[in-house]
Amino acid sequence: MARHGIAETLTGAAVLVIAGGFLAYAVAHSGRSIGGGYPLRAQFDKIDGLSVGSDVRIAGVKVGTVTNTMVDPGSFAAIVSLTVADDIKLPKDTAAIITSESLLGGKYITLSPGGDAQDLKPGQTITITQSSVSLEELLGKFIFSVTQLNSGKKDGDGTSTGAAPK
Repeated sequence: MARHGIAETLTGAAVLVIAGGFLAYAVAHSGRSIGGGYPLRAQFDKIDGLSVGSDVRIAGVKVGTVTNTMVDPGSFAAIVSLTVADDIKLPKDTAAIITSESLLGGKYITLSPGGDAQDLKPGQTITITQSSVSLEELLGKFIFSVTQLNSGKKDGDGTSTGAAPK
């Protein structure tokens, strides 16, 4: 009876060690970086869906991470702090664009390097930005435009429902 208890305990311990190994492997190969890189800032009108930990990408390749978001009390704009890998030197005229991963997914920042001869230094601000596009706003504009188009349609008898032409 005591042998069964020891065997079960050893089996349970082995399962936990193996599960811990899988967890360590998953974290190590998830593509998330623990830190590093140099800090930059960017100011946006709105950052809907962007959060701390979101990716910063160039040409679809992750080169950094969003580290902080806050509201500027003077302008009420969103200030985003981010890091970029040390080996990536960005020109001063680099643009930061908030992009959707998918219709249902989160957002990330795409950096579009410019052609300036001077590079951004750690702690500087990216001045060329494009805010996120809200799916709800686009849908609302679409519905509004469709209802306006429909208000000028003809009835089933061929008469116009809108104002008569002069």
